[in-house]
Amino acid sequence: MQVLSPCPGRVFPITEADDPVFAAEMVGPGVAIEPSPARTTVVAPVAGTILKLHPHAFAMVTADGLGVLVHLGINTVKLDGAGFELVASEGATVAAGDPMVVWNPAEISDDGITTTVLVVALDRPAGSLAELATGREVIAGEPLFSVDA
Repeated sequence: MQVLSPCPGRVFPITEADDPVFAAEMVGPGVAIEPSPARTTVVAPVAGTILKLHPHAFAMVTADGLGVLVHLGINTVKLDGAGFELVASEGATVAAGDPMVVWNPAEISDDGITTTVLVVALDRPAGSLAELATGREVIAGEPLFSVDA
């Protein structure tokens, strides 16, 4: 199963993220994206059901049981929703590419908060993903990585 990019930007290994929990793949393996600095509609990286939806993060599960987490920025929970606009609803079933959240990474300038987007395959062992799209620019909807079913 392919997991798609939720936003445009430069992809790099999650192990290089500025958050030790994500970098150690404790949440799961995945990639990090340095998002384009413009107002962006973040989209669903897979088709499935939205399990949790917060302004700064959302978790989904596919029909095959794959859980995917998208976390918009590091320490963005401190913003208490400021700068994020939810356009989806928790519990909804969505297609890959459907709009989820609108934000503008260029507007985030608080100390200790970065705009790095983390895309994680939940409940998978570290280093278990195939076809990582690291080291290149992507647009929303382009493949980021593959997960074995």
